[in-house]
Amino acid sequence: MKKYLIFLYAVLGYILSIGSLSFLILWIYPWEFIKFTINNPIITLDINPIFLNTSLLLLFALQHSIMARSFFKDKLLKNISNGVKSANYSLASSICLIIMFYFWQPIEGVLWDFQSDVVFWSITIVYIVGWITAFLATFIIHHFELFGLYQGYRVLRNIPEPEVKFQVNYFYKYVRHPIQSGTLVGLWATPYMSHTHLFLSMGMTIYVLIGLHYEEKSLINTFGDKYKKYIDTTPMLLPFALRR
Repeated sequence: MKKYLIFLYAVLGYILSIGSLSFLILWIYPWEFIKFTINNPIITLDINPIFLNTSLLLLFALQHSIMARSFFKDKLLKNISNGVKSANYSLASSICLIIMFYFWQPIEGVLWDFQSDVVFWSITIVYIVGWITAFLATFIIHHFELFGLYQGYRVLRNIPEPEVKFQVNYFYKYVRHPIQSGTLVGLWATPYMSHTHLFLSMGMTIYVLIGLHYEEKSLINTFGDKYKKYIDTTPMLLPFALRR
């Protein structure tokens, strides 16, 4: 019975993760058919928006950073099944995003606003390509494991933990972190860059860069010289850019 509950918990975490990320992609873009967006809040609060939005970004960043670190997974949760650990991370990440959607407040001002249909759809294509790139990259490194579903399935089927292997396929031949590359394109490619959107994009970009710094250290500890050679030959985020 326990393994079925773990699997259902992993399924719930996966559904919430995909749902919240899908809403994020719609939420940040100026689509007319979306009622609530980053510029049209669900609720209006009489709180300094910079203070509140900074708090929401910190909540998201701290949750991701702390729960992803080895001291949290391997020490604090050492007696918990990996299926539950991964599902916990997926659920917590989804909850943080939902909280952000609900409480995020607009900041006055607009950085740019392109009215031309040609420009709008050109930027929209870039925006879509960015998110598609990030989405496809998750499948290259095992989409269902990344979101915790496969860990729950392994518990259900009594499948042992797989050996961690270092592989470089498809997008990963050109950049070390294509998921983050696509995400950053999706965050910045918009025909209407309000100060509200700019604040989110800047905050998320800072978080991504800091997170990648520690992720790279973790990957070097895991794969050693193989990953160091990968760093020497492959740029981090921009294809054909200077390495590191």
